[in-house]
Amino acid sequence: MSNNSTSDASSRGVSRRGFITGTGSILGVAALGGRAAAAAPAAAPTAAIAPGARVPVLVVGTGYGGSVAALRLAQAGVDVHMIEMGMSWDTPGTDGKIFANTTKPDHRSFWLRTRTKQPLSNFLGFPLDKDIPRHTGILDAEEFSGITVYQGRGVGGGSLVNGGMAVTPRRENFGGVLPSVNAAEMYDVYYPRANAGLGVTDVDPAWWESAACYQYARVGRKHAQRSGFPFVFVPNVYDWDYMKQEAAGAVPKSALDGEVLYGNNYGKKSLQKTYLARARATGKVAVSPLHRVTSVAPATGGGYTVVIEQINTAGDITATKTVTADKVFFAAGSVGTSKLLTRLKATGALPRLNNEIGKGWGDNGNVMCGRANHMWDATGKVQSSMPTAGIDNWAAGGAFAEVAPLPTGIETYASLYLSITKNPHRAEFSWNAAAGRTDLSWQTAWKQPSIDAARTIFDKINAKEGTIYRSDFFGGSKIWGDHLTYHPLGGVVLDRATDNYGRLHGHPGLYVIDGSLIPGNASVNPFVTITALAERNIERIIATDL
Repeated sequence: MSNNSTSDASSRGVSRRGFITGTGSILGVAALGGRAAAAAPAAAPTAAIAPGARVPVLVVGTGYGGSVAALRLAQAGVDVHMIEMGMSWDTPGTDGKIFANTTKPDHRSFWLRTRTKQPLSNFLGFPLDKDIPRHTGILDAEEFSGITVYQGRGVGGGSLVNGGMAVTPRRENFGGVLPSVNAAEMYDVYYPRANAGLGVTDVDPAWWESAACYQYARVGRKHAQRSGFPFVFVPNVYDWDYMKQEAAGAVPKSALDGEVLYGNNYGKKSLQKTYLARARATGKVAVSPLHRVTSVAPATGGGYTVVIEQINTAGDITATKTVTADKVFFAAGSVGTSKLLTRLKATGALPRLNNEIGKGWGDNGNVMCGRANHMWDATGKVQSSMPTAGIDNWAAGGAFAEVAPLPTGIETYASLYLSITKNPHRAEFSWNAAAGRTDLSWQTAWKQPSIDAARTIFDKINAKEGTIYRSDFFGGSKIWGDHLTYHPLGGVVLDRATDNYGRLHGHPGLYVIDGSLIPGNASVNPFVTITALAERNIERIIATDL
């Protein structure tokens, strides 16, 4: 089903098509449909790129934008090679599953860390993080001076670790998201195309009303409505038939086993099962996992010389390869693309990039909090890790709050929320030559507008219900999770650092096609917008540049 209308918020309090926002959370992450077997997700073919190779198109990254580009280019007859820093995630571990369980993180869980860094660091006074073997795990908690940015690592990018909340922004908000893009064509053509390609569907509201695994969401609805806030359903990419079978005990549990933060073994339609599977079927797309691009520079005779490091699962460099690409699409995500291009401009590899590179980065206004409910408002021992709904106060207070799961396996009497807010602050990436790294200028204090916006919802609910905020989730008696984002956006902003279709200024044949194009805030969970924008841009690029 394609969701191209967001105007029918329900006077009944719940709208199946009230497409507001959120992102999946379990123990705080925003964050793959098969049937009963734990078969490996359909991944793009893996064939390590050879040193000295020349390819028509190199795509750096396998997330939403890169997957769209690879599929559409391949359908147009172009051979594409994708470079992915993470693993292919197609081989089960000793437990028979590809991905680790969220409540039991192991070496598969985090990207090259020796200790977990979970979004919720504490629970009931006990620290949650634990020592783990260093490994190229699925979730990167990348730390900058003022913020931790959670990102998916592997073939499929962020689709591996998010909660599947597939939200088309309200049309009236779109001008503030991508002001240079024609809204009519997005809502008439590219949002429907993206929703269809991603496999977006709505939960069955009748089933939802009685499902024990969504008791937490129904408690969230009751509290929202009693305080006068609209409560809205949002679509998801989870296979709802599979989830119903989980609830009936007919298939291995996935969402009902709390799987999301470190991947989902069964029911979620990640990019491995949608865009990348279709790209693979063309026979014209190859993927090199555990490879990372370190340099792109104009090649003598045309095209671009690309330097790539191959790594092992401990993060050690095992080979360095130099290849040539006629065209390069940067799709390493907001942080990855911004860091790489900032460094390549500063070090002279791509000297003609303009001064907008690295600017306009934002956190999509992410902030988290929890509330302590009364004993008569139990939220349930079994909670689906795929969120379905949220509280809409965007127009009045600048916040939408996903009612997020807290699937600990015990009754917590707690409601957890991830808010997306109107936050005006934007940071900039810069190359720190002395330290040999790319820095980000974000300041933790810049989260205050997000906290203020979220309080427009939760102060009122607490006052109405006679409840309080939880202060045991983030350590140090903190109420607000103001230290993180799951939705990095911007850094190579459309129509500023690029033209209006993602072509980088000054270097023909270089393109950006990921979330770095969106200037800091999407008003909703961003992956549908990233996908739709990629569909728009690649259609134009194929028509005019290839």
